Amino acid sequence: MNSTPVDDKVLRGVLDRWKAAVHAHEPARVAAEFTEDAIFQGLHPYTVGRQGVADYYASQPLGMTAEYRILETRRLADNVVLGYLSVDFSFTDRPALTVSLSVLVKQSPDGDQISHYQVSRLN
Repeated sequence: MNSTPVDDKVLRGVLDRWKAAVHAHEPARVAAEFTEDAIFQGLHPYTVGRQGVADYYASQPLGMTAEYRILETRRLADNVVLGYLSVDFSFTDRPALTVSLSVLVKQSPDGDQISHYQVSRLN
């Protein structure tokens, strides 16, 4: 893994909040982890902005959980960290779904947020 402890900490800070909001099924709280102009690509057509993120997570089933593992990180700029992850989404009524996730986290004095989110199914 090409990663630094500082970059991992940045990603984990945002992703742990994202994960907690996903587990609580609180779409507005999930969306708050994204920048206002975030590009979001789940497994449906992409959206731009927090409302699209909130709508996407509102459509997810109750009981869905997410467990992530950081595979790679890169510092792209002083205030931008790229993360490449494996994420297992688990459900109460069907098998888990494993996806690859790329995120760009923008650091700011007001708090770190996701500015780009791209999910891929590789299998």
